[in-house]
Amino acid sequence: MSFNFFGIDHVQLAAPEGCEPTAKLFFVDLLGWREIPKHENLRKRGGVWFQCGIHQVHIGVQKDFVPATKAHPAFQVKNIDALRAYLLQNNTQVIDDDARTDEGVKRFYLNDPFGNRLEFLEFN
Repeated sequence: MSFNFFGIDHVQLAAPEGCEPTAKLFFVDLLGWREIPKHENLRKRGGVWFQCGIHQVHIGVQKDFVPATKAHPAFQVKNIDALRAYLLQNNTQVIDDDARTDEGVKRFYLNDPFGNRLEFLEFN
């Protein structure tokens, strides 16, 4: 083939109109991600973008928004136990999952403020 895939540039999660302040509180203030500027011609669509490690997470406005409760991105974390404890201390509900512990994987889920499912995992 004359083409190659290099990986994922970004993941987009949907959210309702007016989501930007709440998204910033969650992804910047709680998770510590950095907000990145959207391209000028895309700003009128609403939403907000964040940097997570080497990848971007885009929060896009969807008019008839319904949260993704099964489909989800998974974020690889170093020291996931500290993240879990931090989230719990900040009144964020986590959903533990030990289905992959026999593979040396620690993971949990949580919902963003809009109800979208997010997975956090660490490979031992």
